[in-house]
Amino acid sequence: MTQTSETYLTGITTTGTPHLGNYVGAIRPAIAGSQNPGHSAFYFLADLHALIKCQDPDMVRQSSREIAATWLALGLNTDNVVFYRQSDVPEIPQLTWLLTCVAAKGLLNRAHAYKDAVQKNIGDGEDPDYGVTMGLFSYPVLMAADILMFNATKVPVGRDQIQHIEMARDMAQRFNYLYGEHFTLPEAVVDDNVAVLQGLDGRKMSKSYGNTIPLFLEEKQLKKHINKIKTNLLEPGEPKDADTSTVFQIWRAFATPEQTAEMRREFDSGIAWGEAKKRLFELLNEQLREARDNYQRLLAEPGYVDEELRKGADKARAFSVPFLDRLKAATGISPLQP
Repeated sequence: MTQTSETYLTGITTTGTPHLGNYVGAIRPAIAGSQNPGHSAFYFLADLHALIKCQDPDMVRQSSREIAATWLALGLNTDNVVFYRQSDVPEIPQLTWLLTCVAAKGLLNRAHAYKDAVQKNIGDGEDPDYGVTMGLFSYPVLMAADILMFNATKVPVGRDQIQHIEMARDMAQRFNYLYGEHFTLPEAVVDDNVAVLQGLDGRKMSKSYGNTIPLFLEEKQLKKHINKIKTNLLEPGEPKDADTSTVFQIWRAFATPEQTAEMRREFDSGIAWGEAKKRLFELLNEQLREARDNYQRLLAEPGYVDEELRKGADKARAFSVPFLDRLKAATGISPLQP
């Protein structure tokens, strides 16, 4: 893969099993892009980020396997993009230190995750920095290194992540000012047309809330999870508001426009919740069946998945090794004898 004027980058933190929300929001658009030979993109397993909030080694390993297998099972074309594990590119943590040395503490003080932790501690009567690790505090610097290592120009994110892209730009500008023009300033890409799915309890589908529907559940478990989706008490025959329904929202994310229009009419006519959930299960089960079979096969072939990640790391390091050498030379960290 050769980098073009626009280079995309997306990271997936390895702290859980991919769910329907991950698929609709990040995985599906990225895999569609990977089918285009002219698409320059880096997709990575963010296992270094995972250590900030997960100290269970088995969970990090298992999540890495599941996420890698998920992307490959869904058809990611690794010939057209770079798909790698963050920890397999040692230049990234080295760049993190170079950026740490130009990142203003005041800037990091304003990071949402850190501010939220401080406010919670104050509310609980604790020391403001109780339980706050340097990993949490420095998270934006590692994220900036992920982006700037490959001079990504476009970073698809949710609105809650825009701040981190702005911080990466700030660090890049400061480094460029001190050491010359090395970094391209990245831009956040927020697609308001990408669905943000609600979870079983009606809140945003998130591992943090424990309300997810894992992407590749077996049929019985998939049906069981769908039946757990929270609904109101309206009886069959009573019109239902499709736009406030989690069942309809998930349906719309997977259905064709014609199927969506038909289901909206069914809601207006008072479809029973049990029937709506039954149809949602049938839709998802059919769409995910082939990929689910591929996923199970890949989990049983960890050697193949490891090899794909190794090849991706080799491609990533073809960029990162010479670039870091250049950055180190710019900062004075280079052989004394030219």
